[in-house]
Amino acid sequence: MSYEIVGITVLWTFLFGYLIVASVDFGAGFFSYYSVLTGHENKVHNIIQRYLSPVWEVTNVFLIFFVVGLVGFFPDSAYFYGTALLVPGSLATVLLALRGAYYAYNTYGSSKENNKAYMAVYGATGLLIPAALSTVLAISEGGIIQEQDGKVILHWSSFFSNPYTWSVIILALVSVLYISAMFLAFYAGKAGDKDAFEVLRGYALLWSGPTILACLFAFFQINRQNPEHFRNMLNIPWMFIASLICFLLAVYFIWKKKYLGWSFILVILQFGFAWFGYGRSHLPYILYKQVSIYESFTNETMAVALITAFVAGLVVLIPSLVLIMRLFLFDAKYVRGESPKKG
Repeated sequence: MSYEIVGITVLWTFLFGYLIVASVDFGAGFFSYYSVLTGHENKVHNIIQRYLSPVWEVTNVFLIFFVVGLVGFFPDSAYFYGTALLVPGSLATVLLALRGAYYAYNTYGSSKENNKAYMAVYGATGLLIPAALSTVLAISEGGIIQEQDGKVILHWSSFFSNPYTWSVIILALVSVLYISAMFLAFYAGKAGDKDAFEVLRGYALLWSGPTILACLFAFFQINRQNPEHFRNMLNIPWMFIASLICFLLAVYFIWKKKYLGWSFILVILQFGFAWFGYGRSHLPYILYKQVSIYESFTNETMAVALITAFVAGLVVLIPSLVLIMRLFLFDAKYVRGESPKKG
């Protein structure tokens, strides 16, 4: 396997990790605020806070690794995406800062009363951040960024009038809510909180339909935006069929209120098959037809150093997340709202 393939695979894996972890985080923020509006705050707020408290500070590690690695492995990507993503990237950064401020206020503030204005900002960022970040996928299909007279230009009119752009944004929004609701329903079930489970199970079932419809909409919009990529996707149909099967089984289990842990594992597999199928069919381009993994790759010495560092990062990061889950998220006492075990 070439260094180029290893490099992009490692980066894509980090981004997938961020997709799952951040989706639960962002969706939880929205549901936390939504529960206030619907009067379900007493039922679901505590479950959501017990999940967020130990993990909010590590969520963006995956994204940082990906951004640093993308520039390191493929320097040309910084040239093309750097200018084009200045606006959505800056917006996402500001929103992440606002979200971090809420976390700090809620976790370490002297007052534990939830201000509705803060909650509204918190809930809004849970939707606006994935919407801003998802624009990268829309841009990557080509036709929006052009290089003229040595300058990179993003055609905003083409960007906003493109149905594929909106299909990706819609898919990002509904996927965040679906992934989060499925995890939180499982988490509430594990906590034995029946009231919270019923509410969150309803959210999961509610957003399952829009999620699969948004997937189909985005899938066929790729054919209009980038027929070559669409044909490549059709060459590996088993990955997308497997994704659909995992979706159906996950929804069935949550509907029947059984195998909740397997239900969320199936959600991860559902998006895993679709994510890596999309990424595989997108190769060799990072940006159609301007940035190729083979033509814009860094030198061999840098590649070996980066691959070693990123694999080491995974070796450290994954056990750390497992440790957090064992000590906090899935500790028998903590999950019921009691103090986590010590020692």
